[in-house]
Amino acid sequence: MLCLGIETSCDETAVALCDDGRPLLEKLASQIKLHALFGGVVPELASREHLRRMGPLLDALFREAGLGLADVDAVAVARGPGLLGSLLIGLAVAKGLALAAGKPLIGVDHLHAHLLAATLGREVAYPALGLLVSGGHTQIVLLRSPLDLTVLGRTVDDAAGEAFDKAAKSLNLPYPGGVFVDRLGAGIEPDRALFPRPNLENTHLDFSFSGLKTAVATHVARHPGLRLAVMPAPDGPVDAAAWPLDLRRVCSSLNFAVADTLRVKMERALDGLDVPAVSILAAGGVAANSRIRAMLEALGARRGLPCFLPEPALCADNATMIAAAGCLLGRAGLTHDLALDAVPRGRKVPWDYQAGPPLGRGSVDRRSKPQ
Repeated sequence: MLCLGIETSCDETAVALCDDGRPLLEKLASQIKLHALFGGVVPELASREHLRRMGPLLDALFREAGLGLADVDAVAVARGPGLLGSLLIGLAVAKGLALAAGKPLIGVDHLHAHLLAATLGREVAYPALGLLVSGGHTQIVLLRSPLDLTVLGRTVDDAAGEAFDKAAKSLNLPYPGGVFVDRLGAGIEPDRALFPRPNLENTHLDFSFSGLKTAVATHVARHPGLRLAVMPAPDGPVDAAAWPLDLRRVCSSLNFAVADTLRVKMERALDGLDVPAVSILAAGGVAANSRIRAMLEALGARRGLPCFLPEPALCADNATMIAAAGCLLGRAGLTHDLALDAVPRGRKVPWDYQAGPPLGRGSVDRRSKPQ
């Protein structure tokens, strides 16, 4: 089954082709430089940029893959959660293509697709315990199968990625700040008592990172020398060794506080499952953080569980994960009609698929070219 995937949930415009879950080609346009000017994503600008980039990206995708829309078995699109205006652009394009070509339409839960990205090209045993960490979401999810998910815990305010970015802003680091915090903190022993590990004095699995964000801002206010006088270029080289040690220790301590909070909740989830998990998954943009990846690998080693982490390119928003999820759903005969709606952040994405016969003609040899 050949599936076209479309991703516009936030500030990445991406299109991709997957054949029975096997990635063929992706085209992606990042908006980081545009939004870095404002210190964060500006929704209206993101929507306009999706509209500007979508046509050329689709043309390039099909041209380089040596394929056309007629070759596609289904069109999959991220329907949410995300920025409503951005989602509507992707949804309108997907509906137009599906209607014009007479192809099935498949709406994909953006968060579900993130978790499945960790399984691409791998044999994963279930049930699996998944950790989703990104700029807008922090969740612990039980996957009884690739299509059977239950959220066990979620953030009640700020997500881990938002805490990273807002803390970085306190230090006058550029957006997205989590990348800088990770690089600058690498190799530095953290002060484990400097920042709180939030929301652990309880028995549940929910997260809260707003207090940690405030703790960093308060610490920087008390030590104004930590704040950089001039913000570095967002895409410039980072020679971590050339930066002040006090600043690097703050970054390392923040990395530790987030990673250890995630560890405690994951340990708690593993201990509380009725049926033991046999795998660990992680996904989302913050899953590229080196300390969090090391924590998860160590957790898996202690528990004797394989730990599946997506490659860094698949941690961030991408269309490959949407197309791969579309293949999985299409093979199960799960589709939508043109009444499919977008689901903004803060609302649960419904499981409202229409059941029908499995899609696809079986895996075939399709031409593709490297990007």
